[in-house]
Amino acid sequence: MRRSNLDDMPSVACIHRLAFFGAMPHMPVLHTPEEDLAYFSSVVFPHAPIWVGEHSGVVAGFIAFRPGWVDHLYVHPDRQGCGIGRALLELAQNTERALRLWTFQCNLRARGFYEHHGFRIEQETDGANNDERQPDVLYHWTRDGV
Repeated sequence: MRRSNLDDMPSVACIHRLAFFGAMPHMPVLHTPEEDLAYFSSVVFPHAPIWVGEHSGVVAGFIAFRPGWVDHLYVHPDRQGCGIGRALLELAQNTERALRLWTFQCNLRARGFYEHHGFRIEQETDGANNDERQPDVLYHWTRDGV
């Protein structure tokens, strides 16, 4: 794992898109790949550290987190189940005392992953406040488990 740089943003944006739609192919497509790249380069990168996990020198996953929040955690579909997501999440958990994150209710694999790593459901919504208008779930984790 290493801290990302701007040169990593094309890989980050691509992994986001592949993992997001790989897990939830029915989701509405709201942005182009170019818009995804602009978002990660000009919005996420300047405001939250992004860490990448590599496999054979190629970016295979990433996490963007800031105090109290995991904003993004995605692993390339071909590298899921290999420990990259776990290592990235553990980096955030070792850095922060408490974390929250949102995921979609339909993303059962992500939900199982987070629950396996100690996250507990704090709130479920009908999706009225997310861009996709899909039901989501807010998870909470604390180092002491409370």
